[in-house]
Parts: sequence; C-alpha cells; structure tokens
Amino acid sequence: MSIPIYQVDAFTDRAFAGNPAGVCLLQEPAEEGWMQSVAAEMNLSETAFPIRRADGDFDLRWFTPAVEVELCGHATLATSHVLFSTGILEAHEVARYHTQSGLLEARLVGGMIELDFPANPSQACNIPEGLLEALGLDRAAYVGRSRFDLLVEAESAKVVRKLSPDSAALLGVDVRGVIVTATSDNPEFDFVSRFFCPHVGVAEDPVTGSAHCTLTPYWSKKLGTDAMLAYQASQRGGVVRCTLAGDRVKLAGNAITVLQGELVA
Repeated sequence: MSIPIYQVDAFTDRAFAGNPAGVCLLQEPAEEGWMQSVAAEMNLSETAFPIRRADGDFDLRWFTPAVEVELCGHATLATSHVLFSTGILEAHEVARYHTQSGLLEARLVGGMIELDFPANPSQACNIPEGLLEALGLDRAAYVGRSRFDLLVEAESAKVVRKLSPDSAALLGVDVRGVIVTATSDNPEFDFVSRFFCPHVGVAEDPVTGSAHCTLTPYWSKKLGTDAMLAYQASQRGGVVRCTLAGDRVKLAGNAITVLQGELVA
C-alpha cells in the first residue's frame, strides 16, 4: 500500500525558504521504528505523522532524523497546510491534534494558518558552563530555561545574525536546544531569533514554532504588547506572527508544498 507524503516549506510564502517539513499521511497506525526510519530518509529537521481518529481529530507525532520530539510547530503548520490544501479539511474547519504536548489546534485566519500552542515561558537561570563560549558570545543580556530549551538574549540583532556556534561544544550543554534572540533592527519586525539543537540531530533549525512558545511570552513582557511579528534569521529565514493569549500562544504563518509523492516501502 502506498502512503502519501509531502515536503512543505513552513513559515514562508515562497518555495525554498522557511523550514521544510515532511508530512506523511498515515492511513493506519505505524511502528515507531518505521516512522523514525522515514524521518531519517527524509532528512529534514522534522517529519510529521498524522493519522485521523474516529472522532475526526488527528493523532500527531514528530520525528527528527535522530529522535522523536514532544512539540514541533513548523511541522504542525506543514501538516495543517496539507490537510487544508488537499481538501481533507474544509477552510472553515479546525484541525485538532492530540500530541505529547496535549491538544493543539490549527485554523485558517486572515490568509495564514494559525496554531494554538501552550506557552512555554522561561525562568532566569545561571549561565550553564561553556554555553557562551559554545555560542561565540562574550556576554548575554538574559539567560533563562524553559521546559525544553535555553533562551539567551544577545546584545543586538547583528550579533544574532552573525552567530556561528560550535555544535560539538553545544552538545555539552544539557538541554534540547538554545534559542538566541534580540530586538529587531528592522522596523518590520519586533524581534529576531535563531535556534540551535544538535542534541536532536539538527545543528540549526531554520524556523522553529516551538521556540516561539518561549519567545512570545518573553518579548510580550519586555515590549509591553501581546501581538508581535518575529523573524527567525537563519539562512533560509522565516516569519512568525505571535500573539500571547494567557497561557497559550497563537503562532501564524504561511506554507507552500514543494514536493509530493508516495511511500511504497
């Protein structure tokens, strides 16, 4: 039996930008080892595996080429794009995903796909040994720890863009990933960021929805607003519209399918 599979560029409105994700539309439950092998074959930062439930919702899991992860924003956006663009869901419907991070939702809002995710605020912490050296930073305005990651505020957007971390050294820091951020020097955006996560087999993730679950409450408090536009300043780059809504965040972006086919193995 063949299985539909897609490659979607998420958090962008043009091909070959944003963050590419695999979306494998399961028609029946699959073995974890098989899903991990498919993710390794796709060799993208994450591949998503949605399967429809009897109640019309979806079970959803995400795998990097190396491990399963508990939360992934861009692959959820990519999955939602596939469901809406292929007619599996109508434009007025809400995609509801049951995941390791609880119930997540996605809907079409103002021409974008808006994700409803749990906020994941950081708490200020001592700077882990070797962190700044691994990032190539002399200093940090803030270092905090969230459920998954470390959040580091650098002194400028220019510093964020020029970072070239030592991935091997970052493996010595006990955390899923490291978010580095600063206020934007482009008036179009409120803040910029980059995300480094060698622990899950990805040196740098191009655009990271789950990181914005931490960035949104941080910058909301600092900037005094609940609504922001963010730019993830990786080589590919991507735009995330962020809204803080209590203990939830709304992350909106565009997506575009660049490849579709069938798995036959």
